[in-house]
Amino acid sequence: MPRTLYSKLAMVLLGLFLVVGITFLIITLYTADMYYQEVRQQLNRDVARHIAAGKTFFNNDNTVNQLAIKGLFHTLMDINPDIEVYLLDPEGRILAFSAEPGKVKRKTIDPEPIQDWLEGSVTIPYLGEDPRGTDKSKVFSAARIPSSGKLQGYLYAIIGGEHYDTVVGKIQNSYILKLSFWMIAAGLLFTLGAGLLLFAKLTGRLEKLSVRMDSFRRSDLADPDVTALEEKAAYGDEIDRLTEIFSQMVERIETQVEEISRSEIMRRELVASVSHDIRAPLTTLHGYIETLLMKDGELTEEVRRNYLNIAIRHCKRLNRLIADLFELSRLDHPEVQVKPEPFSLTELLQDVIQKFQLAAKEKNVSLLTNFRPGLPSVNADIGLIERVLENLIENGLRHTPEGGTIGFEMTPVKNFMVIQIRDSGSGIPIDDLPQIFERFYQSGGGGYERFGYSGLGLAITKRILELHGCSIEVSSEVDSGTCFSFQLPLSTNTGI
Repeated sequence: MPRTLYSKLAMVLLGLFLVVGITFLIITLYTADMYYQEVRQQLNRDVARHIAAGKTFFNNDNTVNQLAIKGLFHTLMDINPDIEVYLLDPEGRILAFSAEPGKVKRKTIDPEPIQDWLEGSVTIPYLGEDPRGTDKSKVFSAARIPSSGKLQGYLYAIIGGEHYDTVVGKIQNSYILKLSFWMIAAGLLFTLGAGLLLFAKLTGRLEKLSVRMDSFRRSDLADPDVTALEEKAAYGDEIDRLTEIFSQMVERIETQVEEISRSEIMRRELVASVSHDIRAPLTTLHGYIETLLMKDGELTEEVRRNYLNIAIRHCKRLNRLIADLFELSRLDHPEVQVKPEPFSLTELLQDVIQKFQLAAKEKNVSLLTNFRPGLPSVNADIGLIERVLENLIENGLRHTPEGGTIGFEMTPVKNFMVIQIRDSGSGIPIDDLPQIFERFYQSGGGGYERFGYSGLGLAITKRILELHGCSIEVSSEVDSGTCFSFQLPLSTNTGI
């Protein structure tokens, strides 16, 4: 089997030229044969009438005049052996013929084509049955016997001898066909040679590019010729553009290496941020517990309980931060997979809202739903989507003042369910909107102590929706509230 691109192209080109050459030769032979038959029938269309003129083929008792027939057939064979003459009765039965004995396979000839020929309602070339074969047809000439009066039979003349029945015979007996055959063969050979030379020139550049790429692979991603063909690629062919793409790929690899270096710096900054956020509650927790131990006998019961409550609160904050870090780390893993299944988003939202009813009541915040009953199911990971709803509701409660509202809307649009969670809270400054989904970012610079919040909830929410192939959008105005919206795919077995 050929291995190089050039050898494969050469094999394909050779096969293509063979197919085209054979097809063209067949078409040429067919059209030449049709033209040959048309010309011969046109030139000999009246030959049967001339042969029959003045001849007596039948005796007075309607029997065949064998003596006259033999003499006529003998004369015709000497003058033009390519014409075979048959004497037929009115029903098409063969009564006599000029062909060699044993060659005639038919006993009757269909008289309908003969009648059409005599009426003149045919288009040349017009074929009739060939007595030499049961499945053959040939051009012919026919005459009525006698030309007027009561019909006694037909004179049926087949035009074209037996040696014209094969393709080889037609080529051997036609100078034009032989010349055409050799011209086609020479043209195909010339075109094949020219094509091979052109392929060699074109694939040579591919071979150079292959060598260059292999050198790049073995040289620690260093390519000294990275811009060698960039100017030519602007107006070159696919190979030049491929070379340009390779050059761009090299540049992109270098850029990605730089990005990896920057990511390493960001990772260190992230570790520093996590360390700071963990250290803060630990320091506070340590301080209160140490105070309780040092001044246990001096503190009143009320102060002691207050210190313990503060310590527990910081323990919960620390536990939440660690849980969020583990969750985000799990979601960032390249092998993490969601497990979508059809479920009622309406029921899930009602369950999640129920979890926050007590906290909302303590803060005097109303949780309002606005969607019609009987909404279709969605197809998503129910556990992850529950986390999304919890994060967004918790975020809304954190930033909505007493007496405010948090509204929930769901609307099916085409193949998706659009979910909106809108609060009447303090809103987000326009400069902070692009960063609110970043890790450890807290709008307004409130800090960990102010909100008791890790800064990872919205980052986790965004990552979960990305794993579902969806995105989340936010719109907000200061002192007018914030609206988060996202969409989930509808289940295929439900409709709107």
